[in-house]
Formats: sequence, C-alpha cells, structure tokens
Amino acid sequence: MTQFLLPQSAVTSFEDYLVATGGGQGVQRAQEIGPKATIDIVRAAGLRGRGGGGFPTGQKWAGIASQAGTRRYVVCNGAEGEPGTFKDRALMRANPYQLVEGVIIAAFAVGAAEAFICVKASFDIERQAITRAVQELQEAGICTDCKVTIVAGPDEYLFGEEKAMLEVIEGKPPLPRWFPPYEHGLFAAAPQIGWESTPRPSDAGGPNPTLVNNVETLSNVPHILAKGAEWFRSMGTAESPGTIVATVVGDVVAPDVGEVELGAPLGELIDAVGSGVRPGRAVKAVFSGVANPVVTADHLDVPVSYEGLASVGSAMGAAGFIVYDDTACMVDAACRLSRFLHVESCGQCPPCKLGSGEITTRLERIEAGAGTDGDIAAIGGWLERVTDGNRCYLAVEEQVLVSSVLRAFPDEFAEHIERHACPRPGSRPIPKLLDLAGGTATYDETYRRKRPDWTYAPE
Repeated sequence: MTQFLLPQSAVTSFEDYLVATGGGQGVQRAQEIGPKATIDIVRAAGLRGRGGGGFPTGQKWAGIASQAGTRRYVVCNGAEGEPGTFKDRALMRANPYQLVEGVIIAAFAVGAAEAFICVKASFDIERQAITRAVQELQEAGICTDCKVTIVAGPDEYLFGEEKAMLEVIEGKPPLPRWFPPYEHGLFAAAPQIGWESTPRPSDAGGPNPTLVNNVETLSNVPHILAKGAEWFRSMGTAESPGTIVATVVGDVVAPDVGEVELGAPLGELIDAVGSGVRPGRAVKAVFSGVANPVVTADHLDVPVSYEGLASVGSAMGAAGFIVYDDTACMVDAACRLSRFLHVESCGQCPPCKLGSGEITTRLERIEAGAGTDGDIAAIGGWLERVTDGNRCYLAVEEQVLVSSVLRAFPDEFAEHIERHACPRPGSRPIPKLLDLAGGTATYDETYRRKRPDWTYAPE
C-alpha cells in the first residue's frame, strides 16, 4: 500500500523529518523555481482539495495569486469536526512538519506574508505538534519570510466552514459570512461599506484575497514539489491523482485511519482500513461524513475517487466513511445525522435552522413508532425549502443526506409507520470522534446533551 503522508512511526523532530522523509526539499525547490512555476507544478500534479469539495488546488492558488489586493493570506483548515472523520488529526500527529512546510510553500506561491493554522482548542496533541513544528522550522531558517499564527478555535462544526473560520481568526463567533475567502478575505470590512480593509500595517484597502486549504491538501504539497508532478500522477486515477487518507468507523472490527491510492474499491478500503464488518454481518450502508448521499451495499465496488463516487450519486467528502451493517436501522441513522446538522446550524438562515429542526423532529417520531405518512410528506416539504437563502453548505448537507436515505430505504420508513415500532431497535451513537487509535474509536458521549443553541443540557 502506497504510503507517504502517514509514516510508519510519528515524525517528532525536524531532524527526523529531514532524514526520514527528505523534508525541506519542497520549499527549497519552490524558492528555486519561483511562485508561478510552483503553482504550475501543483496544477500539473492534479492535486484536488481534500477538505470535501475536491477543487483543483493549483487552480485555486492561481486564482488567489492573480487577484489585486494589498495583502494576501493563507489559512490552513485543521478544525476537523465532521462525524466519521479523523484523518487531519492523524496527519498532524504523524507528521506536522510536512503540513507546516506545505503552508510555507503555499504562502510563497500566492504572495502571502502571513498564514494561519486553525485547529480546535480541544485538539491539545495536534496543537502542540504544530507549534513544535513551526518553532523548529523557524529555528532552521525555513519559516522566516512568512509569519505563521496558530489559532485555537471553538468546538462547533461550523468552525471548519471556510467563511466561518475567517470570522474566528478575526475574533468573532463561527458564523459564516456571505462571500467566499477569495472575494472577502481576512481583515476586510463588510462588503456593504465598500470592501475597504480594516487598517493594518502597510494596508491601503482591497478585499485581501485569502487562500484556504485543508491539512491533507497542504501536507501533499512538499512531496509534489520535491518529487514532481509525474510522480504524484503515477498514483490514483487520471481525474483523482495521488492517495487519500481515509477514516473508517461505525460497524467495523477495528476503526482506523489509513492511506490508500485513489481508485481503490470502497469495499476493499473498508476491509483494509477498518478490518471489515464483524463475522456474519454484511455492509448495509456507508456515509461519507454527513455531507453526501448514502452509498448502498450494491455499490461497494465503486472506486474511491471523486469521479467514482459521483458516478453512484454520492461524493468523496473528506473520506470519512461511516459504515452501517445489516442490523442497523436506517431511520435511526438518518435521525441522528439530521439532529447533528440541526444542532450545528448557526441560525443565521432561518430555513436551515427551522427546517432541519422540523425534519429531525419528524424523523424522531417515525423512529419511535409514532410517525404517520403525514410526517413523510412534511419532511419532503421541508427538504425542498431548507436551503432557501443558505450562506453555507450545511443546509444542502441536510437536504442531500436525508433525501438519499428516504430514496434508498423507503421500506424501512414504511415498516416504522405500519408497525408503530422500530423493527431494528438498538441505536448507534453519533460518530463524532474524540480519539481514534489502536483500532478503538472514542466518540463524544457528551454530544447527546448539546442543544441547538450550542449550550449543553445538564447531566
């Protein structure tokens, strides 16, 4: 199995990084060839964003670099909080140096004098590792031209939304702003007053275009610069080159994080990373986080690639795969994932907060055996309206996830309504991970008490 992002043993010092992985060669190569050629190599490699959208990284960098504006910024999104995902935290633990080097290369390529690495305040291990890596690269003379600030943010899911992340960096709550970072970047005032920057040293105005990439995306960059675009394209598929760091949790023998080449069949990935389902059981459904339609058991041969998962009506997301076996109740699964999205909705867009709440309430009634056909109709109505006026993707996640379960498992909803009971009792927890190590997943047991206003009910 190809493996370069996740080393066999953790890289805990800059010296180890130099010896074990040839660290530092990527930034050296970038400085030799210049910003434009650096972007060209990343573009030629075909690296796509590993945060969920899969947007071509080189194209994104070129867009930021070409924009007018007095200041540019780079932001690394390490605020991993989607259920079923742990790969960015695993990468920061395993090798924080490749990430920091990737941040430095990105800043050099787009002409940014300042970069921010954002993690949750609760990520103590990761924050310490990143801090150590930044300090050691500074001492080695590699991280001197770009100021790197580590931001410890809140635990809310929306902290990981790029527009909300900029708000947190500026000292505000994680409430997504309207415009994307390349239009309304860091330290730019509200658009209604003319895009004039908040006064900062050397600033004279402008939208401050800001590049936001996630941990895994930036961790790939030093290797691409050091080894070349052709090396990277020798792995994966034509449309999805390279490897993917995947998380597999849920009804599997040993939940884990693993690195595989893009294009591997989903069923094989579940076996390789999560050791498969338990003896006598079969996979019933797989969710790639909470942002995409469910993948059913008849599509386990689908290639894990951006184009592969799209071909079966789903998407890669952040490659966090939540597996449900044939004992699971899919009404319960939809209910719990819907509740997560309802709780994490910020409330700025009323159709999102109200709609996801109504959908969750109706799903809870159906799952408890008190539902009717009217509840199904009401869910359908809200699914059409929940995205009205949305300023981030969360409402779309609610829409596509719940509607996909209704389409894929209509018989289970009918059984609940006809029997006035759940035929498959025994609910699973929301796989919001606190830790993942040694084949054991530790879920956030307090999350069941989190309320839609982001406070917690007492025990």
